[in-house]
Amino acid sequence: MAERDRLAERFQELRPRLRAVAYRMLGSTSEADDVVQEAWIRLSRADAAGIDNLEAWLVTATGRVALNMLRSRATRREEPLDGYLPDPIVDRADAIDPEHEALLADSVGLALLVVLDTLSPAERLAYVLHDMFSVPFDEIGAILERSPDAARQLASRARRRIRGVEATTAADAAAQQEVVGAFLAAARHGEFDALVAVLDPDIVIREDTGSGTLFEMRGAENVARRAAFFSQLGLDTRPALVNGAAGWVARLDGELYAVAALTVRDDRIREMDILRDPARLAALDVTIFDSPI
Repeated sequence: MAERDRLAERFQELRPRLRAVAYRMLGSTSEADDVVQEAWIRLSRADAAGIDNLEAWLVTATGRVALNMLRSRATRREEPLDGYLPDPIVDRADAIDPEHEALLADSVGLALLVVLDTLSPAERLAYVLHDMFSVPFDEIGAILERSPDAARQLASRARRRIRGVEATTAADAAAQQEVVGAFLAAARHGEFDALVAVLDPDIVIREDTGSGTLFEMRGAENVARRAAFFSQLGLDTRPALVNGAAGWVARLDGELYAVAALTVRDDRIREMDILRDPARLAALDVTIFDSPI
């Protein structure tokens, strides 16, 4: 086998891991694919014979490309942090697609990605590469053109910001589906009291409609009233796993209307992140819900 063919084969083996790095950095599946493609271009132009550890080289290259994209995004003021939800990874409530497993390793829930979006590009890189992919701080410092100690401090600052965002295990998600089912049943029939009973008193919902500003609402009674109102639309709503955690998908007249990721604690819904941007929803493949659940 020619050397380039061997290199291409090894790259394909590592592609899921590289895509996972880029997705955590950017919160966008399409941009993650662009970053991975750019990493391949850089590898094809490099002297592969001089690379001692190909996986480490590619993870670093992917992080560097994603960092540049984050910085460019901030410069152009695209996707403001207060008006954008990351791309959701949607699965049926009873199983995660094998292709999604690498993206969702370490329980990268939508709530965590929302917090990651509040970090500076440098903080996000330091946290993602070190805490999620075990890249040494000297290598992270080299990417950022800072010392290893400075990179360590960036990761520490990011860690403090992320503290409190709890990972959701598969077992947790399975147990939480009962809560989701109760919410959907109450919402479907517009049962106000039943909705309030399953919502945390201090629940917060964040909704991305594509307008550039997140709609936010707090309080169980407010959220219950909103859910009861939407019950009048005749939505086909089903439980789902969204980034490995409890959630739901809703269709209206056969078209995807919304995807929501939930944070459930003590058998009540504490947070709900809802994507309702028609353009981004159109790019999601939810044909897995065409068959009965």
